[in-house]
Amino acid sequence: MATYQSKLIENKKNWEKFVLSQKPQSFLQSWNWGETNKLLGNQVIRLGFFNVNRRLVGCAQVIIERARRGPYFLIPGGPLIDWSNKSLVSFVLKELKNLAFAEKVWFIRLRPEVSDSPDAREKFKKLGFIKSPMHLHAQNTWVLRLKPEEEEILAAMRKTTRYLIRQSLSKGLEIEEHKSSDMAPMLYKLQEETVKRHKFVPFSQKLFEAQLETFGQDNQASLFVCKLKSEVLAAAIIVFYGDYAYYHHSGSVSTHRDLPFSYFMQWNIIKVAKKRGKTGYNFWGIAPTDDPRHRFYGVTIFKKGFGGERIDWLPAQDLPISPLYWLTYMFEKGRRVSRGL
Repeated sequence: MATYQSKLIENKKNWEKFVLSQKPQSFLQSWNWGETNKLLGNQVIRLGFFNVNRRLVGCAQVIIERARRGPYFLIPGGPLIDWSNKSLVSFVLKELKNLAFAEKVWFIRLRPEVSDSPDAREKFKKLGFIKSPMHLHAQNTWVLRLKPEEEEILAAMRKTTRYLIRQSLSKGLEIEEHKSSDMAPMLYKLQEETVKRHKFVPFSQKLFEAQLETFGQDNQASLFVCKLKSEVLAAAIIVFYGDYAYYHHSGSVSTHRDLPFSYFMQWNIIKVAKKRGKTGYNFWGIAPTDDPRHRFYGVTIFKKGFGGERIDWLPAQDLPISPLYWLTYMFEKGRRVSRGL
């Protein structure tokens, strides 16, 4: 009798119940992240892994990317399994490989919720994985715990950050919360200005629309807009999932740099997250090191100023399925070098 078996999960309630029961949690394995990717034109396969007692013990939301550089499976924030359970890990990887062969993809790329360490990297290497030439979904993050009272959170911030928050409260700034995907073009326009300053590859307007549509319908995402009178200064999509609020996408104007509007917006979002009962605020990506020459050094200093802790996840890992994988590997490695990443 087989120890485990895998089945497609097509019931949203059952999927969400398991994902939300996991520690750590990840909205990247949520039902709505799968629905977001469907709206972007990707095929999504939701696999559940069951033990001999028919109890769900793991899941993997597989996004099939039919990229020009080569087709592959993408599993961000997963699979959600006990990685210390050798028999379960072996079964899950075997099932994913079989599915990959059936779908004729070249490799499997995942970035599980596993803390980064030399031991973890060695473990995945022994499982046949290769460190991906590209990063995947905020490997290095900054998280603020929200359980303390507001004044305690403020007291733990960098002195400059606390000063700028208090100063912002007297500048006539306003914050709005929107649910509609109709606001996505505004965020996309602000992102264009931000890209010019920080030199990163922009996300599509279609992604913003899809995310607000899918997560928004379950009250799991909002677009926050910071204004000075009628002028929009900044906007951000915040995902509310499980115990956390995630600062996922944002953009801001290049003008009014004398106004601490970014501090005003962040503080108001933190307060909203706290009122919604979230225990943590994830600022999402930061620079991998404290090197002041890194292009995200300034953004990292800004996020760290609010207090919190650094959480580093295992870098994205690739499991080759076809020898053609190496074409993708060389292409992506070259692109990374050319972008100075």
